[in-house]
Amino acid sequence: MLALTTRPASVARTARRLLNSLVAAVVLIAAAIPFAAPALAHDAKPTAAMPQGWSYPFSCCSGYDCREVSQTSISERPEGYVIKGTGEVVAYSDKRIKNSPDGEYHWCSVAGANDGKTICLFVPPSSY
Repeated sequence: MLALTTRPASVARTARRLLNSLVAAVVLIAAAIPFAAPALAHDAKPTAAMPQGWSYPFSCCSGYDCREVSQTSISERPEGYVIKGTGEVVAYSDKRIKNSPDGEYHWCSVAGANDGKTICLFVPPSSY
């Protein structure tokens, strides 16, 4: 009779250990997923110059930071490009300035906000 009373406790202990091991494995896998997933950027909308569209580089965009802006949103001054909505000046030599593959202006700002700091500014090459 003694063996029957200790057996359920032994089974319960083994089940708890197994459950704890399973929970630990799930937590480790969940923690590793962000590091295993590829870094993806989102795409610029297709234009006449780029009918298939193009992808913003991940360094500029986290899936929502970039968008096409009108030519009137950006002006040029001797000191650089001026983002009219914020008044921010991005110098012509700034690394955030990129050539626009489709000949349109594209602005990437922190959190995609209209009043955010510039992450990248895609400008039409002078040939456009």
